[in-house]
Amino acid sequence: MTAMFAAIRSELTKIVTLPGVWIFTGIILGLHVFVLAQPLDLSIEAIENMTPDGDVEVFIGLPQPAEEAVLGLLAGSSLQLSLLLPALAAVIAGQEFRSHQLASTLLATPRRGRLFAAKVLAATLCLLLVAVLIAGISTAFTYVVIRDWNPSLLISAEALLINGSFLAFAVLFALVGLAVTIAARSTLVGVVVTVALIALTMTQALTSIAPALDALTPLSAGRNLLLDPGINELTAGPMHGLIVLVCWAAAAIGVAGVAIARRDAR
Repeated sequence: MTAMFAAIRSELTKIVTLPGVWIFTGIILGLHVFVLAQPLDLSIEAIENMTPDGDVEVFIGLPQPAEEAVLGLLAGSSLQLSLLLPALAAVIAGQEFRSHQLASTLLATPRRGRLFAAKVLAATLCLLLVAVLIAGISTAFTYVVIRDWNPSLLISAEALLINGSFLAFAVLFALVGLAVTIAARSTLVGVVVTVALIALTMTQALTSIAPALDALTPLSAGRNLLLDPGINELTAGPMHGLIVLVCWAAAAIGVAGVAIARRDAR
């Protein structure tokens, strides 16, 4: 157990000393703040103009109950920039292969199973931290929108479930990017594969012709897990989405584990 903790600590040290990880994390969080700041005044105005029935128009021409609209904003705002987390995971995993340090790492941790587990756990902790920061920024902006109306909504069971579901999606989807990068030993491959998976959902190529197949893709699973089916066209329920994400992450990590165990140390 001590050896495992030492291996995880070693991997964490490697991650936090990588300039690329800090730069990319800063870009993600900076973009998140920038994107959320743009519609802030409009969202505040929508709450101020709430009808006596409690409806608001966050989106012009689409009146909704205020609570439903605010919770939808909370989920959607976190989802946007989290799409870059698989690329961050690819940067974390790919640095060692770019600098050809794997052989040196195996000298320090000869058991490849332990080394791989330590890599995955250390990366998971880092990705979870970034996901928590994204959720925290989203929650802060949402608080600014509703602070004069119902700020306690942000600590309701519904809001906590949204943030918890987001963390699950963000980490599980990012682990797919991490595993692809380790299996391919290439940051570029990890980024390209995750971009292709994102494009599959964003282009809605499968949504209209094969919704059951669309529900099996990781980003669509995240969308199904997080978004409100009342105002979004979804292809499955939230539990289905969570199961799909767990299966993707487990399968990708399994393949990466086999790859790192069988291939040469280089």
